Amino acid sequence: MKLGEKMSYLQGLIDGLDIDSSTKEGKALLQMADVMNEMVMYIDDLQSQVDELSELCDILDSDLGDVEEDLYDFDENDCDCDCECDCDECDDDDFDFDSDELYEVCCPGCGDTVILDEYMLEEGSIDCPNCGLNLEFDFNDIELADAEESEEN
Repeated sequence: MKLGEKMSYLQGLIDGLDIDSSTKEGKALLQMADVMNEMVMYIDDLQSQVDELSELCDILDSDLGDVEEDLYDFDENDCDCDCECDCDECDDDDFDFDSDELYEVCCPGCGDTVILDEYMLEEGSIDCPNCGLNLEFDFNDIELADAEESEEN
């Protein structure tokens, strides 16, 4: 039996008892029944909101999955190995969505800012999601600059 049904049953019992509202006990029982009825309505309202939010989260999760699939353009059929993408080379778990370090790169083709993480930088290049221009990352200059700074100190 649902909470609303139980409250209706209880309200019917209270009405059938013919409680005298002029006595202290009668007033207390009737007030408690009113408070419980309001609580049941509030809980029912909260439950409908939770159900609606859960449905919305499911929709957003599905949409985010589609965006991730489009953004990272990973297709099991693109794999060069003969496994079913269970090998280290194709392991999706290597990508860290919670990476703390993010980098911004300005695409020279369209001027759009592309946000990258360490994994993307390690790949050496990425296609701009806006214009498709291949952006290559060369760390040789950075390593030389770091070495020069170490020598100066």
